[in-house]
Amino acid sequence: MFLREMSFQEKSAWIMILALIISGFFYFSGVVHLSMSLGSLVPPLLPSLIKYTVTLVIISAVSHIVMAAMNPKEANQKLDERERGIFDRAGHWSGFILGFGVVMALGGYLFSYNGDIMFYTILATLMLAQIAEYVLRIVFYRKMM
Repeated sequence: MFLREMSFQEKSAWIMILALIISGFFYFSGVVHLSMSLGSLVPPLLPSLIKYTVTLVIISAVSHIVMAAMNPKEANQKLDERERGIFDRAGHWSGFILGFGVVMALGGYLFSYNGDIMFYTILATLMLAQIAEYVLRIVFYRKMM
């Protein structure tokens, strides 16, 4: 089976990609829905951010617990030199995405003076950069095999 061929770290990356996409979708669909009801962009709301965070934590924690219970030996293994290199490279490249998005959000603020747009742009950039990091980990794992 395809899942058995993947390392624990690769499975973990897939789980986190799905968790970020699902929780991000629910968060931003709520923002869009509230904004359409209000007729303008709704400001960031703490309860919505708490729901997003709790959803993300629950999905990732439950998934990782189940995955670790299915193969505890692999779950407790330390990263080898090759895996540390994969993590470093993926983090390096995703950092460019994060930096670019933050600079664009700050630049956009200079023209719009809308802190809500800046907040949502930076939050989306954080999500996209993290998703990119996990995708790059998977790509680098596949290249190494």
